[in-house]
Amino acid sequence: MKVRGMRKHNEDTSASIREMLAKHGRGLGCDVCKPAVASILASCWNDFVLARDKAPLQDTNDRFLANIQKDGTYSVVPRVAAGEITPQQLITIGQIAQKYRLYTKITGGQRIDMLGAQVHQLPLIWRELVDAGFESGHAYGKSVRTVKSCVGSTWCRYGVQDSVGFALEIEHRYKGLRSPHKLKFAVSGCTRECAEAQSKDVGVIATEKGWNLYVCGNGGMKPRHAELLASDLDKATLIRYIDRFLMFYIRTADRLQRTSVWRDNLEGGLDYLKQVVCEDRLGIGAELEADMQRVIDSYECEWKKAIDDPKALRRFRHYINSDRPDSHVVFVDERGQPRPARPAERAMLEVTV
Repeated sequence: MKVRGMRKHNEDTSASIREMLAKHGRGLGCDVCKPAVASILASCWNDFVLARDKAPLQDTNDRFLANIQKDGTYSVVPRVAAGEITPQQLITIGQIAQKYRLYTKITGGQRIDMLGAQVHQLPLIWRELVDAGFESGHAYGKSVRTVKSCVGSTWCRYGVQDSVGFALEIEHRYKGLRSPHKLKFAVSGCTRECAEAQSKDVGVIATEKGWNLYVCGNGGMKPRHAELLASDLDKATLIRYIDRFLMFYIRTADRLQRTSVWRDNLEGGLDYLKQVVCEDRLGIGAELEADMQRVIDSYECEWKKAIDDPKALRRFRHYINSDRPDSHVVFVDERGQPRPARPAERAMLEVTV
């Protein structure tokens, strides 16, 4: 079964893998179509990815709401919206990292990554994080990851707009939004561009008259400069254009297709994209905005939902018939933090034992 093309939320659209197979496929579904269907269900309906009928469709990282590492442990990345974090939140993360002996590192998305958690520890760690007010950072999902920001007019003598405040507004609006591929945003407080907005899927740069909107940029293996979609926008118009752009991309992109690749394959190019998003050439602007609002209104932190769901928690164990941890995980200290033991170090430790 091949799933691609326009993603539409209406009464006739299948809301489960069984319904989709009955209408459009056969058998039990293959390894290609299952993740594609999972992506559509999550991005258009915002369904919980660990629900009983959704969990078997997920890739490895989404199965455990965490990125698996080279040694079989997982990373824990709470949301740090716009990179703004309080001293108490820093203390809480530090205490949790010490308690569970996790390696910590500042990420490129202005968050704090904690690595080395075993699968049975994930719910315990996230219970403490959720109780402290943190939410999932969706570092494991094909979804909105981060909104990077500079300090803007609040602190910087060159800033012309409040980039942190606006980045917070955008991140809390789109957090949890599932999509064909990961999405990265940034907001810069002036044209000096300290947040590197022109290398993001959605980049916003402040001007003295408002905000410029850039789209379809990315870093990675094949960096691509974002393109200017609209200039000197007020906040309401900017949000409306971002809503339309994101939902148009979600509806029409293939699974695992970045916005840059999607844009390169878009017939009519940037001019056509401007017509659809800014001029509403297809007459679907209000529909795209309504679809986005539906996702926003149904947002739930995936980890909060998981730790409150006994059925979901059953998967967070190494062995089906035992609660014991994975004895093959071995760490050594380096620069004051744990890291996975290399083969020679592991052999030496076994000989010592």
